Amino acid sequence: MLTALSIKNYALIDHLQVNFNQGLTIITGETGAGKSILLGGLSLILGKRADLSALKNVETKCVIEATFNISNYKLESLFKKLDFDYDSQTIIRREILPSGKSRAFVNDSPVNLSGLQVLGAELIDIHSQHETMQLIDDAYQFQVIDALAKTSSELQKYKAAFKAFKTLQKEYDDLLKFQSEAIKEHDYNSYLLKELEDAKLIEGELEELEETYETLNNVEDIKEQLAQVNNVLSDEQIGVMTALLTAKNSLQKITKFSSKYNDVYNRITSSSIEVNDIFTEIETLQDQLDLDPEQLLLVSNKLELLNMLLKKHLVTDVSELIAIKTNLAEKVSVTEKLDDTIAEKQNEVAIAKKEIDDFAETIHKKRLAAIPSLTKELEAILQQLGMPNAKFNITLNTTETYQFNGKDNLSFLFSANKGGAFNELKKAASGGELSRIMLAIKSILSNYVQLPSIMFDEIDSGVSGEISNKMGEIMRSMSQSMQVFTITHIPQIAAKGNTHFKVYKEDVGEVTQTNLRLLNHDERIVEIAQMLGGVEISTSAMAHAKQLLN
Repeated sequence: MLTALSIKNYALIDHLQVNFNQGLTIITGETGAGKSILLGGLSLILGKRADLSALKNVETKCVIEATFNISNYKLESLFKKLDFDYDSQTIIRREILPSGKSRAFVNDSPVNLSGLQVLGAELIDIHSQHETMQLIDDAYQFQVIDALAKTSSELQKYKAAFKAFKTLQKEYDDLLKFQSEAIKEHDYNSYLLKELEDAKLIEGELEELEETYETLNNVEDIKEQLAQVNNVLSDEQIGVMTALLTAKNSLQKITKFSSKYNDVYNRITSSSIEVNDIFTEIETLQDQLDLDPEQLLLVSNKLELLNMLLKKHLVTDVSELIAIKTNLAEKVSVTEKLDDTIAEKQNEVAIAKKEIDDFAETIHKKRLAAIPSLTKELEAILQQLGMPNAKFNITLNTTETYQFNGKDNLSFLFSANKGGAFNELKKAASGGELSRIMLAIKSILSNYVQLPSIMFDEIDSGVSGEISNKMGEIMRSMSQSMQVFTITHIPQIAAKGNTHFKVYKEDVGEVTQTNLRLLNHDERIVEIAQMLGGVEISTSAMAHAKQLLN
């Protein structure tokens, strides 16, 4: 409930500070006194966009602040979703700066307007002629029926299941699309994969094959050069091995004279051993060299194949070809197993569909059961409000279309006159009738769900006498379970309030200001008497006012 409202530097308001209580709060005042300014300030608290024209003094900022007791509203999850700081005594503040910029705060933390609008809708409902048009909206009509049908739990489950169903359905559709495209590529991918598999790729083999090819392709030249080296090393007259042996023998004879000679001798000995090893290695290499045209052809063909594959796949190394082969194998495998995957996903979709169908059926049955009660209550209240022949024809049909709140189509038809044909609300009901229907619906809803504080902005426009008295009774009854404000010009309704505020204008110096004052009992008598008979209060008007209040 709204417990306090502070307005500074807004329109004709210089500074207004007022506290509110539970129950039915009446707001009265002459036409043009500034009731719309009060509503405008509240609208800013609920997230309406602001502009510089709202400032009374354009050189200082406008500040509007409202305090709400939300301990019974169960809004913790909404605050968490909006990333707002929760407090059972929530304070919302709007500031309009002289620059024209606007800022919003919830519990002293800055918030964006979209989030504030979501929260504001849960805190206070300003009901004007415009809001009455909600009645013709299917979504609102469903909200009314669902409140009476107590489908909240089933709707939450349906929405969660519907979300999961849409996800699965998309995955299934994506698989079908992928299959359609994959089939086109499957044969080509299979061909590429077989080509790579037949190549029997081995990481690092390209360098090895190139070396083998160079060797086999130059056997004669290699043989000739190895033979020449062999001769240089082993010739009996001038060979390196013979020379090293001679040098070794000569040095051996003088090693006993000095360690220096011994060191040189050891080095010659090591060199001789190394040269002997080289000679042995060369002989081995010579033995391994054979002109093998067949092997050369095989190596040449394999090199040609590898180079062709590298060029074809725009890579430079066999390891990259192996990676491509692995990727192709996965694609081919996925395509070949796609039928099974699609069948599994189709089964998941069917199970999810069955689940939301079950929830939708439960919701449908509960709605059907609630419609007679809603119709009866609406017609009974409207009869009290001067519409004795008002009738509703509310029907509900199941469709095959999944909607955000089930599978139902709702027809909410109305007839205002006896024997009249049923038609849509927007065609069958006048503005005044729509206002009374909305009051009846709000009254019914207040018995089933926790509604936000509601402010009726001259909902009684166009009615008088006993009907206005009944409207006041309905609003007072609603205020037993919620906070109700009503802006009214009708004394019978004004007398029903628990508290009564008067909006008035006054001239302060050379400036006109709007203010709001809580009336005591005697002031209420005077205000209601003026509403009954005008500024010149008669004795009978005073007596009538006292009678209404008592």
